[in-house]
Amino acid sequence: MDSRQLEYFVAVAEELSFTRAAQRLFTVQSTVSAAIRGLETDLKTTLFDRSTRRVSLSPAGQALLPEAKAALEALDRARAVVEEASTGLRGSVRIGTMTRLGLVDLADLLGAFYQRYPLVDVQVTTSQTGSTGLADDVRRGRLDLALVGSNREDLVGLEPRELASVRFVVMVPATHRLAGRAGVRLEDLKGERFVDMLPGFGNRTNVDRAFEAAGMPRRVQVEVPDLTTVPEYVRAGLGVAVVPDLGPEHPGIARLPLTGIELTWTLSAVTLRGRPPSRAVAALLDLMADSVRPAGTAY
Repeated sequence: MDSRQLEYFVAVAEELSFTRAAQRLFTVQSTVSAAIRGLETDLKTTLFDRSTRRVSLSPAGQALLPEAKAALEALDRARAVVEEASTGLRGSVRIGTMTRLGLVDLADLLGAFYQRYPLVDVQVTTSQTGSTGLADDVRRGRLDLALVGSNREDLVGLEPRELASVRFVVMVPATHRLAGRAGVRLEDLKGERFVDMLPGFGNRTNVDRAFEAAGMPRRVQVEVPDLTTVPEYVRAGLGVAVVPDLGPEHPGIARLPLTGIELTWTLSAVTLRGRPPSRAVAALLDLMADSVRPAGTAY
């Protein structure tokens, strides 16, 4: 048994797919399959129940998984301690983020991180399914860290570190019947068409739940993957929007307080619960806590 076999085993166990595990490890499926067969031969047991349609962990595989993860983490910590003692902080960080996240200038943050820790390899990716997809990638081990806009109840199995919390506002065209109000309640928006993010994004989930709890199903006319484009569609008269109060004022749009409900959007950095972050991830989290911009300058 060697660390590479354990790494392949954990990847297949988390993905429940030899193909996805190979993609995650940047290798070919035959290499992963051979490593698993070798591990099963060494342990004299079957670790996966395989069929033409699905892969699942056998009882022996279920027993091995937490021990394999612990062994790999111990090896990583030992390697990191030795490398740091001789050359400085090393390692890798796989970070996921939402598109055009304005509260944190991620490019500047990672640039500063690189200047401080040039031997740490940083990989950045985004998710087209928003916070839901990013959180799932952390759970499955595809990411070490992600910036998400989900509520705590949607972050099961993850360790969130809250960076900022922003209230929601209502955006309507300047000529809209509600534009002159001092505040808008959800009930005032009954029958309106909406502009919103795609399903899976944290702010969309919050608003959907608020309208469902109020017993007011709503019609989302325009769905976009980028929050910064929402005002353009509102100004064009294609709908109203209930969004986090992140950006500056926009010509032709009235931005009104949402009243009668406590609705906030929280930006958090999440890691996997029950597994201490690596030294490299911990260093990035420390730097990230001091890099949040004020709301209103986010886009």
